[in-house]
Amino acid sequence: MAVRHVRWAFDLASWRPTLTDLLLATACIQPEEKLRLAKFVFRDDFNASLIGRLLLRRFVHVATGLEYDKIEFDRDVKGKPFLKNQGYEVEFNVSHQGRYSVLAGLVVEKDCAAKPTIGVDVMKIEYGGGKPLGEFFRLMNRNFSEDEWVYIKGQCEEQEQLEAFMRNWCLKESYVKNVGVGITVDLRKVSFAIGSKELHTKRVVCDSKLRLNDELLQDWRFEESLIDKDHCVAVALENIPAGEDLTGNFFETVSFAELVEGHKPLLAIDENYCEDIINKEYKKMK
Repeated sequence: MAVRHVRWAFDLASWRPTLTDLLLATACIQPEEKLRLAKFVFRDDFNASLIGRLLLRRFVHVATGLEYDKIEFDRDVKGKPFLKNQGYEVEFNVSHQGRYSVLAGLVVEKDCAAKPTIGVDVMKIEYGGGKPLGEFFRLMNRNFSEDEWVYIKGQCEEQEQLEAFMRNWCLKESYVKNVGVGITVDLRKVSFAIGSKELHTKRVVCDSKLRLNDELLQDWRFEESLIDKDHCVAVALENIPAGEDLTGNFFETVSFAELVEGHKPLLAIDENYCEDIINKEYKKMK
């Protein structure tokens, strides 16, 4: 089974779109997505979701050769986007948190016996809740198994405990995003055993294991890496051959110019819409 992987990250913190940027970008997404994005109160959330839509369209164009104005997405009953165009086997997922929007995508051969699936999550490694870290852990107790807490609290320094916490949380989110259940499941039953202690920016580790309801899942693999020293990212893959080397699947940073290169707008330019977006405030950042 031939699999083609894509891992992209977009630096939201370094992008403050101009009116010209917005006029172009919002003409290149589907009408229902444009309406969905307008509901965001803050520019940060709007920007992140807009970039997510552009990442999806860029991936499908690069992976399949479909022209931008021919690409059509829909959402399943769980709200997860999928490619509506027939005859193309692609899997993808997007996430955003901290300063990054990310995409993980793959292309598979048609008619494979066990279709691969994918989920991705990115987490900023920080805690600014005001309470002591131990109190925060107590409040989050129900989201981790006993074994996970042993690993998290077993780290020597508070910063190491925080890194272990965020890493486990990122893995869990990548899994539930893959299966499309959100965090409505009992996360104590989704229990990870961390493999390699350290993560890297230019190398992926794939040795963390998942037990679901105390059973080791055999057909799942989890990529972990850093985008930068403050952001970890995890990709959950089901039905990827055990012998396939995933260690080179680190996230590459893409620019706005790359995302809109060659785009064919779907919609007419909407100055009123974009001016309303320009007037939205950014969140107060520390």
